[in-house]
Amino acid sequence: MLTVVRHTNKAREVRVNFGVFAGRSATAAEIDALAHALLPELGDVTIVTEDRRELSDQSETSLHQVRIELPEDADVERVVKVTEDWAQAHIEDRHAEIVDEPMEA
Repeated sequence: MLTVVRHTNKAREVRVNFGVFAGRSATAAEIDALAHALLPELGDVTIVTEDRRELSDQSETSLHQVRIELPEDADVERVVKVTEDWAQAHIEDRHAEIVDEPMEA
């Protein structure tokens, strides 16, 4: 799943699982392009990018995620559409292969 809409008591947001599909983080220029694409929909745009690592003796996980904070009056379906179009264009533009190899001891 490329995008997920999340609702909490305090906020709504669209999450983009960018790294799962691109194999890399979104660049600053790509985030700027997303912000400009969302300005007509949202007026003010807040985008958070997250690079997180989780490690154990058995596994290593790297997460590259983009989160868009949604105001109460946002047209969620429209924001998801714009966001997915943006993600698809940039994933296809610069895709990195994901490596699945065992960790060295």
